[in-house]
Amino acid sequence: MGTESIRERVRQQLAQAGLRVTPQRLLVMEILEEADEHLDAEAIYERARDRDPRVSLATVYRTLAKLKEVGLVEQRYFARDHKREYYETSHKEEHYHFTCLGCGKVIEVHTPRIAQAQEELSKALGLIFTHACICFEGFCPECAARRQEGPLRASPPTARGGFPRVVASPSVKG
Repeated sequence: MGTESIRERVRQQLAQAGLRVTPQRLLVMEILEEADEHLDAEAIYERARDRDPRVSLATVYRTLAKLKEVGLVEQRYFARDHKREYYETSHKEEHYHFTCLGCGKVIEVHTPRIAQAQEELSKALGLIFTHACICFEGFCPECAARRQEGPLRASPPTARGGFPRVVASPSVKG
């Protein structure tokens, strides 16, 4: 998708959410839309500074908070310690993340099982779910094979604060 069509879609999303279309909001949303990896606030800030040197890290955090508040951005965690927050646009279909402890690759996983569990728990316990935060950890097939050969070290995110994104949709029958 071209930059102009992304920009126009982002303008519409901001307007529909009742937000003014500011250069900072537009910039942060464009960065998230264009990203081919999962980004934390610092990585978003670095990319924003490449385009507009006047943008501050505080502005990025405030913008992310506002975009999250109105539902345009979702905050994700890829590890059980929740030390680092990653952001992505919320227009994607519901998915979860598997983080490889060997290479650091993050695989987006689509499965109907989580929705089925929510429905079952809702019926049984009268719960109303608004969100599910589930992060899976383990070893991708490549690292699992290498692990058989010897111990692996955990890999850090990429140099710009992101994790490579891989999308996987296993054929899981519900």
